[in-house]
Amino acid sequence: MHISLTTSVYISLTRERERERMAGNQCCSNPPVMDPGSGEGSVEELGGLKVYTSGSPSSKMAVILISDVFGYEAPNIRMVADKVAASGFFVVVPDFFHGDPFAYSNNKPLAVWLKDHGTDKGFEEVKPVVEALKSKGFSSLGAAGFCWGAKVVTEISKSKSIIQAAVLLHPSFVTLDDITGVNVPIAILGAEIDDYSPPALLKQFEAILIAKPEVDSHVEIFPNVKHGWTLRYNVNDEAAVNSAEEAHRKMLEWFSKYVN
Repeated sequence: MHISLTTSVYISLTRERERERMAGNQCCSNPPVMDPGSGEGSVEELGGLKVYTSGSPSSKMAVILISDVFGYEAPNIRMVADKVAASGFFVVVPDFFHGDPFAYSNNKPLAVWLKDHGTDKGFEEVKPVVEALKSKGFSSLGAAGFCWGAKVVTEISKSKSIIQAAVLLHPSFVTLDDITGVNVPIAILGAEIDDYSPPALLKQFEAILIAKPEVDSHVEIFPNVKHGWTLRYNVNDEAAVNSAEEAHRKMLEWFSKYVN
């Protein structure tokens, strides 16, 4: 059967749009109920951004958590921040979306929202936060990125002068070239069911990192979980809670090893 070039292009575009639709649904499934008063910490300004902070400011070790598209007021990312802070780190969760996280109630498709909230902006805005932390005496910094935030963390992990360790959790938008440029110890925690970073891509990430013995790395694919499982899990599902907590524990172990 002969397929014309026009038909072939149409089929290709249709498949690409379907992949985007599926990935968008997976990226934004089980959205959190925002609660600006959640968490044990407080909200302040740092590096020109509002940030949720948790932990002792007298610590010399700080961790930046960069959220998924739902932002810094989501209760679960604040809970993770409190958990990391309890191990001796000062933790900040910046509001890179300036009070405008993704929300279905806005009737704005994810692709449209992303045009105004690109990871490139996040990369530029995280640098003043890093500088502000260093000016306050924090001598060792780590960063973890969830979904959207993983791309930002990957960018800052290309320079040894910005952070000392990185963790990516169900990353989005991260490319092979990005991973090639990583220069700090990095752990990548991915999901078995993930349209943004499927296991095949994570295996490619792993191969690149193995070929860089000067950069310690760990890549792990968690079975039976979907993209977003570390933040947007069903709190009434014991297996889902256990998988999320296991990822949190491994993230914390990575920071305990390299941010000191």
